[in-house]
Amino acid sequence: MNLSKSKILGFDDIKWEENDDLTFGAAEEASKEFSELLGEDSEKSAIREGSIVTGRVVQITRDNVRIDIGHKTEGEVPLSEFRNADGEVTVQVGSSIEVYLDSFEDNDGEMVLSRERAEMLRAWDRIAEAYEKDETIEGLIMARVKGGLSVDIGVKAFLPGSQVDLRPVRNLDKLINNKFKFKIIKFNKKRGNIVLSRRVLLEQDREKMRVETLDNLKTGVLLKGVVKNITDYGAFIDLGGIDGLLHITDMSWGRINHPTQLFEVGQEIEVKVLSYDESRQRVSLGYKQLQEDPWIQAAQKYTVSTKTKGVVVSLTDYGSFVELEDGIEGLIHISEMSWSKRVRHPSKMVSLGDEVEVVVLAINSETRRISLGMKQLEPNPWEMIKEKYQVGDIIRGKVRNITDFGLFIGIEDGIDGLIHISDISWIERIRHPGDKFKKGDEVEAKVLQIDSEGEKFSLGIKQLSEDPWVKASKEIPPGTKSSGTVTKLTDYGVFVELAPGIEGLIHVSELALEPVAKPSDVVQQGQQVDFVVLSSDSEERRFSLSRKAHLQGLEGAKLTEYLDSVKEPQTAFADAFNQAQNLASDTESTKKKEEPSAE
Repeated sequence: MNLSKSKILGFDDIKWEENDDLTFGAAEEASKEFSELLGEDSEKSAIREGSIVTGRVVQITRDNVRIDIGHKTEGEVPLSEFRNADGEVTVQVGSSIEVYLDSFEDNDGEMVLSRERAEMLRAWDRIAEAYEKDETIEGLIMARVKGGLSVDIGVKAFLPGSQVDLRPVRNLDKLINNKFKFKIIKFNKKRGNIVLSRRVLLEQDREKMRVETLDNLKTGVLLKGVVKNITDYGAFIDLGGIDGLLHITDMSWGRINHPTQLFEVGQEIEVKVLSYDESRQRVSLGYKQLQEDPWIQAAQKYTVSTKTKGVVVSLTDYGSFVELEDGIEGLIHISEMSWSKRVRHPSKMVSLGDEVEVVVLAINSETRRISLGMKQLEPNPWEMIKEKYQVGDIIRGKVRNITDFGLFIGIEDGIDGLIHISDISWIERIRHPGDKFKKGDEVEAKVLQIDSEGEKFSLGIKQLSEDPWVKASKEIPPGTKSSGTVTKLTDYGVFVELAPGIEGLIHVSELALEPVAKPSDVVQQGQQVDFVVLSSDSEERRFSLSRKAHLQGLEGAKLTEYLDSVKEPQTAFADAFNQAQNLASDTESTKKKEEPSAE
């Protein structure tokens, strides 16, 4: 081909000159080269700076990855942009990847590419699309920041603390390095501002679950839930959109002091619906109801006289509670802890957590009560005492304790006998036993009573000798004339000593032949007076005397007639005598009352 003039087509390496003689092959080669150059220029015009292009990895070096994007030169991207969180390289030679073309040439004539920027731009596109379509997006919580958390969703986004969960989360740090789905609630690409919410999605899920839960919510149904909150009186269980209360009394058939002994927040458990108030949206739940009530079989398992073991779980003033198994407790009353010891508090015998052996004394499944005993494991020493001693036996022992009401005498190991203050002396007025005895004194006494059931051993010192009142009643019968010393003057009469410790009363009406205003008008204390015995009562410790009968000189039938006239004591006369018995220790009629222990 001949060209009339020289043309330059814009490429330095191809020029067509006038009169050049080109062969067909040469022309074809030149045409091919020209086409390639035109293709390169066309491709270059399609790949623009500031855009994302697709390239192919042609080489991986120690620090860089060479990428061919179809341009006349290749570009390099730092290898660090292709490493994952564990430091592993995520590309290989031949991989097709997207990169950002920053510039065809830098100052060194090298093409400038970026993998990270390409990913960021693609991420912004995805985020914008998710925001516009109201879709969810997944992200990784990276760190805690002021007011909330930083989340990686391809770019950094902010998750406010109030949008993390349905309830405030106290420890946000535990969410770091966890993936969740989020809703974009604010988006501004120009400012690079993205605000996320996880709470919105949870509320949507909760509402869906709530509808499903309400459809299945019926008394008696079994449901799975998550422990949401724990209080002193129970735990609130999230059943799925609706909460139910699991009261502490419905957690276990056994004894628990606090719900945290069984559950913790976040724990998934199965519960039984005990009741549902639809109008108030209140649900009562049970956990122990998933197992059979242990009391159903208790009567068959714990029959009377059965020996078993248990753990002391509670101490009270009146006894200790022993857990025989979960849900079944029995009471050991302090009176059932020892045959011989007077137990004032169960802590003297057992401690919390002790494993003890017991005997079942009684059981009532309806009231859920079991009476237990410890002392029944040992022989009853009171039965042995009853066999060893008889009423009327005389024994010797040491004073172990002294109280206001009597003396405790050691009889056997752990068993004491009581000498009541009224059984110390027939005639001596004792205000306090400590006035005559001290601890360690050895005394002799007579056995008065043995009550093995009531665990009482009664003794008496005065019973070692004859009752002087009985003796005096025999020796000084009614009608006897005698004399004695005036020991006391009262408004209603005078007391005269008949024998050592024995006194009789001359009522004011029996002091003289004529009525007197005051006994002191007739006799004085210490004066010797003559009298006639009108009556006597050894049980009531009383002698009625008459000075008037003696002054009248009555004898024989006349004396008998006089005695008969006063045989039934006047009420005033009896009351007067009783008023003289003003000492606290002198109460024969009440001496058999039950007294407290010496322990």
